[in-house]
Amino acid sequence: MYTIGQVSEMFGLPISTLRYYDKEGLFPEIQRVSGIRKFSENEIEALRVIECLKKSGLEIKDIKQFMEWSKQGSQTFQIRKELFEKQKVVVEEEIAKLNRVLNMLQYKCWYYEEAIKADNEESVKAKVPEELPEQIKKYYEYSHS
Repeated sequence: MYTIGQVSEMFGLPISTLRYYDKEGLFPEIQRVSGIRKFSENEIEALRVIECLKKSGLEIKDIKQFMEWSKQGSQTFQIRKELFEKQKVVVEEEIAKLNRVLNMLQYKCWYYEEAIKADNEESVKAKVPEELPEQIKKYYEYSHS
């Protein structure tokens, strides 16, 4: 069993967030000893799922719905799976966007490193895109697609 302070530290979440989740019914079976919340492994695992879904872009109301489905047992397996599949697509799309950003950053780091060496940009611009080093060319092409 863990205290709210310990769970707050484990997940890097404010205590107020954990209290809010509890108030919203996301820990329906949490135990209280003399009014103090005690988090079991069940709540810890629920919190892992809550944070995953939250970071994937799901709102608390939708996470509450998922938790309700979880309580209903095996008849909601399919709908829960579909929720995770939908959020997986959302995250994959976000990763693709971030990869384009990362490629542009990598290209521009190289670009300015070369401009600093040459003390001008003209010689670097002249290389774009045909004469770029192979990896830099990949960064350039991906970030410009």
